[in-house]
Amino acid sequence: MMDLNALRQFLVVARLEHLSAAAEELRVAQPSLSRTIARLESELGTPLFDRAGRLRLNDAGRLFRGFVERSLGELDAGRRAVAESAGEGYGTVRLASETFLTLTGPLAAYKRAHPSVEVELHWAPADDMAGRLRAQEFDLCVASQPIHSEGLESVQLLDEPVGVATPLDHPLAGRTSVTIDELADQPFVTARKGHWQRRLLDRLFAARDRTPRIVCEGDESSAIADLISAGLGIGLVPSIARRSTTRAPLSWVDVDSPDCRRTLTLFWGADSHLSTAARLMRTTITSWDWVTSDPQEKRG
Repeated sequence: MMDLNALRQFLVVARLEHLSAAAEELRVAQPSLSRTIARLESELGTPLFDRAGRLRLNDAGRLFRGFVERSLGELDAGRRAVAESAGEGYGTVRLASETFLTLTGPLAAYKRAHPSVEVELHWAPADDMAGRLRAQEFDLCVASQPIHSEGLESVQLLDEPVGVATPLDHPLAGRTSVTIDELADQPFVTARKGHWQRRLLDRLFAARDRTPRIVCEGDESSAIADLISAGLGIGLVPSIARRSTTRAPLSWVDVDSPDCRRTLTLFWGADSHLSTAARLMRTTITSWDWVTSDPQEKRG
């Protein structure tokens, strides 16, 4: 019989395709993790990874991963359903997102309405969300870029233009709009690879056979704004950020490109058995007025 812990470790290795990184995330020794994967492959009678150069999930591994995700997801859903039926309140909801600054309003409203629910927040890149939803590691995910995968349901929350933030004394400050070509030689302060701002920036420049000039990569949105304000460069910012009352002093310029937009979407597994806590969270997020940042009546 296959060991459940080995299957969970396989999913992490399959997601990262890197033994050292997987061992670090799992907090196990790399040799031990290597032996676990080798035993699993021996039991299945076939390799799950190609090991020529970088570790890569092969066709058998991808096939097996889908079954493991569904199986472990069902087991975890069953465990949580039993706990909920035992009268332990609404339980726990696990929400993943690329950024939580956008979600502070609905999260605060949810905790006020349901103070006994434990909310687990997880940062995750959009590339990881589909598999982890199917494995029911997360109940809900909010992504700022499209996720193209079967087995998911979704609700679009917000579609908004993305502009450029500049220091107040920058030559572009005060402009009503700017083209991508005009931004070609500008220094950019942006998020690291995997974040939606960085993907959008790379995609806009690649469409014109250009590469953005990046002078700083970071993970903290507030720090990025402060660095831009300090004069280190310019950066892409969504319209919703312009309404922030705590933002750094910046100038905001529209980008003259129909592709310079962000689509905020809530995802969950199509076959997932969402707990009461997760269903309540889904209602709160989908009922939120993302334009005014206030609650509104439940949408039909």
